[in-house]
Amino acid sequence: MVTNPFAVFLILTGVVLVAVFLEGRYKLFRSLSAALVGILLAMVLSNVGLIPGDSQAYDVLIDPGISLGIVLILLGVNLRTIRQAGPAMLAAFGLGALGTAAGAFLSAMILAPAVGPETWKLAGQFTGTYNGGGVNFAALGRAFDTSSELFSAAITADVLVTALWMMACLATPALFARRKRAADESVDQELDQGQVHSKLAQALYKSHGSVTLQGICLLAFVAAGSVWGARQMGEWIPVIPEVLWLTTIAIAVAQWPPIKNVQGSTLLGYYLLLLFLSTNGAQSVFARIIEVGPSVLYFALGTVALHGLCIFGLGWLLRMDPATLAVASQANVGGPASAMALAAARGSTHLVLPGIAVGLLGYAVGNYSGFAIGTLVRSLLGY
Repeated sequence: MVTNPFAVFLILTGVVLVAVFLEGRYKLFRSLSAALVGILLAMVLSNVGLIPGDSQAYDVLIDPGISLGIVLILLGVNLRTIRQAGPAMLAAFGLGALGTAAGAFLSAMILAPAVGPETWKLAGQFTGTYNGGGVNFAALGRAFDTSSELFSAAITADVLVTALWMMACLATPALFARRKRAADESVDQELDQGQVHSKLAQALYKSHGSVTLQGICLLAFVAAGSVWGARQMGEWIPVIPEVLWLTTIAIAVAQWPPIKNVQGSTLLGYYLLLLFLSTNGAQSVFARIIEVGPSVLYFALGTVALHGLCIFGLGWLLRMDPATLAVASQANVGGPASAMALAAARGSTHLVLPGIAVGLLGYAVGNYSGFAIGTLVRSLLGY
């Protein structure tokens, strides 16, 4: 097994390279997206024992790597795109959050005999993570003092279910609306020809202009400054979460004309995003689930299944746009990074910023909802 942190990082860069190559060469992998392919490849390498489930390399990519990636992506996003899907995205995200809470609660009630006295902790953690991503999972796990064995098994189940759900969300818009299938095929053809209507979608794979050393220096300075500034504001005004400060600062700076003219921010940010998602795959080791028992996996599956039934079922009844529902669902289940990746993969580039926005909203509300559901389950089960 490769354990040297730099060697592990080297392997992850190779995983992303292969994922991007496959996405660009084959239609099947393009439909899956480089993000999902990277997760699955890293998951395979981790489970066959080539790379470890825990490494210092992962710590760097999780923090501050993903924070820098989000800033760089936001520096290339036009704020006006939020007007195209803001209210609808918020409504869809709300449906998903409701389904997540109901799914975690019912899963806890059904699986309590198998999981044991820490059932309430899983209910809270899965509510938090499926309302905004893995950051909430880790925060709630520390708050609840979840045992290391259960925590490791649960995060593996979380990553596996998140990867499976991304596949489902990639397919769902085509299943729910035939007219979207034609649109998706049109976007695929444009990608094949290297021509995409949206500048943002193109910027994920290719810079519009020349990328200069001066521009890279400015982007590095702005990205690092935004992350530092967000952390300082989070300490000074803790009532507002750090991630909301991060987004606010990045979007505000993005409106500054000198930043608008710098090329390469979205390209670099998307690369960091792919590395982060591959790290999630590498941390998913199936043996951890076997050690604790499959009930943890059933818990995660049950939570996401009811989430999906709620967001897509009620969304379909309310005649909501399937693509909006899919991106909102990924914002719930995987957080802003997954929502961003899904929107880009589906060609729904007008949903990138709204997806990021509700994903960050999930960071803000996920811990509160997770704590509430966990406490409710604990009182009902008498633990």
